Amino acid sequence: MESEIKDKIANRTVKIGILGLGYVGIPLAQRISEVGLTVLGFDVDAERIRQLNGGKSPIKHIPHTQIEGMKAAGFEATDDFSRATECDALIICVPTPLNKYREPDLSFVTATMDEIAPYLRTGQLLALESTTWPGTTEEVLAPYITEAGLTPGKDFYLAYSPEREDPGNPNFHTRTIPKVVGGITAACLEAGVALYGAFIDKVVPVSSTRAAEMVKLLENIHRSVNIGLANEMKIVAERMGLDIFEVVDAAATKPFGFTPFYPGPGIGGHCIPIDPFYLTWKAREYGLHTRFIELAGEINAGMPDYVVSRLVSALNAQGKSLSGARVLALGIAYKRDVDDMRESPSVFVMERLRDWGAQIDYSDSNVPVFPKMREHQFDLSSVALTPEVVAGYDAVVLLTDHTDFDYDMIRKNAQLLVDTRGKYRGQVSENVTRA
Repeated sequence: MESEIKDKIANRTVKIGILGLGYVGIPLAQRISEVGLTVLGFDVDAERIRQLNGGKSPIKHIPHTQIEGMKAAGFEATDDFSRATECDALIICVPTPLNKYREPDLSFVTATMDEIAPYLRTGQLLALESTTWPGTTEEVLAPYITEAGLTPGKDFYLAYSPEREDPGNPNFHTRTIPKVVGGITAACLEAGVALYGAFIDKVVPVSSTRAAEMVKLLENIHRSVNIGLANEMKIVAERMGLDIFEVVDAAATKPFGFTPFYPGPGIGGHCIPIDPFYLTWKAREYGLHTRFIELAGEINAGMPDYVVSRLVSALNAQGKSLSGARVLALGIAYKRDVDDMRESPSVFVMERLRDWGAQIDYSDSNVPVFPKMREHQFDLSSVALTPEVVAGYDAVVLLTDHTDFDYDMIRKNAQLLVDTRGKYRGQVSENVTRA
């Protein structure tokens, strides 16, 4: 069976199913289509399927032309999960959020497995890419395989390969980002390496799915901890009257032993705010308390409150109260020049301002209308920026430093400008406050 799937990969007749057509699934499908392999995409969102089958991209930084190219290469999107049986390989790319208790929520993974389980067959390869705790592939996915009458490593192949997408980053693409792969057995690993090697430049095999799952957590915990350090240093530097961005820039000139991480209003995206808690939750099973990791999470989660406190102080200095103040949030996506709202710290800042009685608006051309979110609700649309509009707010808070903002115009016209991104570093002005 192993040679059969490897032969299909080698002779380019393998059909690959992508389960979950979002920020990870679409770029993956696009890359697979690009090398001439057949791709079938699965999702439960009827509107997303309609868009993709119509050649339209539902994600801003992915152009329509890429979707049209996928279509021309034979890509199709469907919500008919019985078609999973058509696929030789299935790759799961669904969200793995936290629940309200900050515990792992694998409901999207298990719901996907419930959908495809009746249609699994001999000779298939199943790979999970969703971020999760070490042991998930063995403990959660493998039972579905055995219950289907199949045996991982003998007549079915099961692997884990953590996603490594960085939306909006022009320097890295799905093809060029090395892919870590772990298998339940040696045969599963060989099949997984063969599959990903067909469309990724470099594949990095590891000893097990548990090791591959831990790799993803380490990567993002590393970022979370260092961003937490930068955020704490920002608070200390501000109290001392120092500009942390100047300090980080100068430290970054050291050619060894230092990697620059920059502070902000918090952390966002699906990975960095979420992944550390997957490990801290699993570590408790082993009687371990990951204090260092959790402390970084607490610091990062507290940054929206710090931003609000800085705004309150700046308004007070002008004889104004936050309650009843008109505040404009600049940028609500979690990072520059994307439309991705997942765990955006901007939203947490906006909620705190609303709770304190401020009148909130936002401007973000990447997000024309505030989207429906599981836990956050605002009935707002993006405000167009003009000198008159900017001047009409008691305060403007820069939360995401999109490149299409006219920063000069904003600084000149804002009554009060709170900068959380260091965009105005080195620019001394009575109306600019660092946060």
